[in-house]
Amino acid sequence: MKAELTRNVLGTLLQPCSFDTMTGFFRDGHCHTCQEDVGLHTVCAQVTDEFLVFSKKQGNDLSTPRPEWGFPGLKAGDRWCLCALRWEEARRAGMAPPVVLQSTHERTLDVIPLQHLQAHALTS
Repeated sequence: MKAELTRNVLGTLLQPCSFDTMTGFFRDGHCHTCQEDVGLHTVCAQVTDEFLVFSKKQGNDLSTPRPEWGFPGLKAGDRWCLCALRWEEARRAGMAPPVVLQSTHERTLDVIPLQHLQAHALTS
């Protein structure tokens, strides 16, 4: 597997999302993607408590540690490469976490319009 394009939704070089909680399809800290990434883990989001509860109710528990997978569990404030469709689902439910545009892969635009991402952009 090889990471594909390295541009963000703004058309500039893709920036890291998180090294504190190693994220990304490749667990390299970036929201890179490839053909094998069927979930399109390309949205760099700063998760909120509300989003974590929403995601768990949808069947994707991101808050419980899974040591067998090397996953510490997320808490509010952590940055994580979310599946684009999961983020869009959360947006439609009014639960979308803030997005780091510079760290969100350009392939996200295949499923989410830029204006939706910009409306939820993290400002700091």
